[in-house]
Amino acid sequence: MTARMALACLCLLPFGWLVWGAATDALSANPAEYLIRATGDWTLRLLCLTLAVTPLRVHFAWPTLAKFRRMLGLFTYFYVVLHVLAYSWFDMGFEIDDIARDIAKRPFILVGFTAFVLLTPLAATSFNRAIRALGARRWQLLHKAVYLVAALAMLHFFWMRSAKSNFAEVWVYASVLCVLLGWRIRRWVQRTKDSQAI
Repeated sequence: MTARMALACLCLLPFGWLVWGAATDALSANPAEYLIRATGDWTLRLLCLTLAVTPLRVHFAWPTLAKFRRMLGLFTYFYVVLHVLAYSWFDMGFEIDDIARDIAKRPFILVGFTAFVLLTPLAATSFNRAIRALGARRWQLLHKAVYLVAALAMLHFFWMRSAKSNFAEVWVYASVLCVLLGWRIRRWVQRTKDSQAI
């Protein structure tokens, strides 16, 4: 089994567990809420893993890690689609008018939906043909939106957990994202200083 296949299998394990749990009625007393929460949690975890690829690649001088970033990004989008579908189906019964009113009424839904919308073009342009069509510079600029997506996803998660005053996981994810984004800011500052010194 290749490393890519192994990673794909690992990324699909949570999905397999959710399907099995739904089929065997093993997803707690409120399976709908469990599915919505679990798909959201896995979206955030995979987003953190995707953002961790570049720092790990640079720190350990392991260039082959870069080939896994696209797959992790696409699995992040896969789970956010499941998250949106679970909300739209189990919470809202696919009633478009009710969904639109709910998005407008509840800020944490609006923020989460905005993150989903911003992530969609990143997934759609994650292929080599899109890179050639857009040009490398414009493609890179577009994909910097992932940092905004990460911030919005964290805000969505914070507001959702604040309703139950449950912040333990929020601080864990926030700390991870701060480290990953802080590393990028520090690297950008260093590059700017180096270019000015030339």
